[in-house]
Amino acid sequence: MASTSPASSQRLPPGIYAPTQVFFHEPTEDLDLDTIGRHAVRLAKAGMAGIVTNGSNGEAVYLTSAERHTVTATTRQALNAAGFSHIPIIVGASDQSLRGTIQLCKDAQDAGGDAVLLLTPSFFKWAMTPVAILEFFTKVADASPLPVIIYNYPGAISGIDLDSETLIALAQHPNIVGTKFTCGNVGKLARVAGATKSVSPIAKGERSDYMAFAGIADFITPALAVGGSGAIVGAANVFPRACVNVYNLYVEGKDEEARDAQARLAVADWALTKRAIPGFKAILQHFEGYGGRPRQPMQTLSEEGAAELMKEIGEMMQFEKSLPDVA
Repeated sequence: MASTSPASSQRLPPGIYAPTQVFFHEPTEDLDLDTIGRHAVRLAKAGMAGIVTNGSNGEAVYLTSAERHTVTATTRQALNAAGFSHIPIIVGASDQSLRGTIQLCKDAQDAGGDAVLLLTPSFFKWAMTPVAILEFFTKVADASPLPVIIYNYPGAISGIDLDSETLIALAQHPNIVGTKFTCGNVGKLARVAGATKSVSPIAKGERSDYMAFAGIADFITPALAVGGSGAIVGAANVFPRACVNVYNLYVEGKDEEARDAQARLAVADWALTKRAIPGFKAILQHFEGYGGRPRQPMQTLSEEGAAELMKEIGEMMQFEKSLPDVA
């Protein structure tokens, strides 16, 4: 194993998780390991409950399996060296085949991961019948050395949208421990959270180890209100303190302040959503001095587009800079 990580059998903590970006040297497009590690430590200091590597924000579809391993191992080593060995890493391990997915799950453990995040295979959408979907996740969970979190993101998987009945059925497997709801469906999250008695920072009574994560920053508080565990949100790459602030305000019972903070974050998050990875990287380059280009064929924002984005998120960035680190 590349480095020591927390025991994967431990319950993942509730809170905000950042699906971290990946960074490259120019013009070679080789991995920029120093920046990958530095960014992870910056997020940890801002109060992340965990880090996600090799997700959609991490350009995983553009990485080789060896590069994916290196990204996770580098992140684990950087967190450990900075005193954040307690922070778990969830590793994106999605592949189009069952065999390939299982291998990526094993690679994730070897690199120091604590759980894996998996999309439904979708290239052959016609083949992904309800029976095939249930069989796929069950067989991966049977073989994976790490707990499995299902990543329900219809926009990335040809519109496949797992319903609550499917997710609740899959949750019966002892090695399937959560769902990331990037579908944005609060009702679905509520049904799954209720059926699984998911980890919640506010719910009373006995809870399971199941994690019900919001997958978009504009519904952190609605997700918490219906029993959610927190959120895995790309906005945490550029507004990590602001995302943590929304979560903390709600958990502390400061409902009105939390609603106001959520509304402001939702506006800024929409500006990010429209630009996706090129927008995130442009903001990091402008305000933090690193970010660079996405890996080709993805394009950078034009100068005009970047300037427009900076104007749209300026107020939120000012607020972000006013908040202290929490770790």
